[in-house]
Amino acid sequence: MWVSAFHRGGRPASVGCVQSFLVETYQPAAGKAEYRAVVSRLRAAARALTQEGAPVTYRRSIFVPLDETCFHLLEAVSSDAVAEAARRAEVRAPRVVESISN
Repeated sequence: MWVSAFHRGGRPASVGCVQSFLVETYQPAAGKAEYRAVVSRLRAAARALTQEGAPVTYRRSIFVPLDETCFHLLEAVSSDAVAEAARRAEVRAPRVVESISN
């Protein structure tokens, strides 16, 4: 789906209320290569969902190797869209929760 960036009448386009969600995953014995692979798959899944009409944006992540935990921040209109991105990215046992950041 293509969306024009051109705005008529000076009003910005809207896709609904976008929320931030944290995807928390346990990454046992994961190194930097596996972490980067998960990030790559999540970004690709977010792009695919956006093209299909369910806007999902991958913002950033934090990998804590000592705790074997990853935190990925995504934006979407629903937690279901983020959960679908995680499923498509083959993220193991993700926990998806709404988050607030400033």
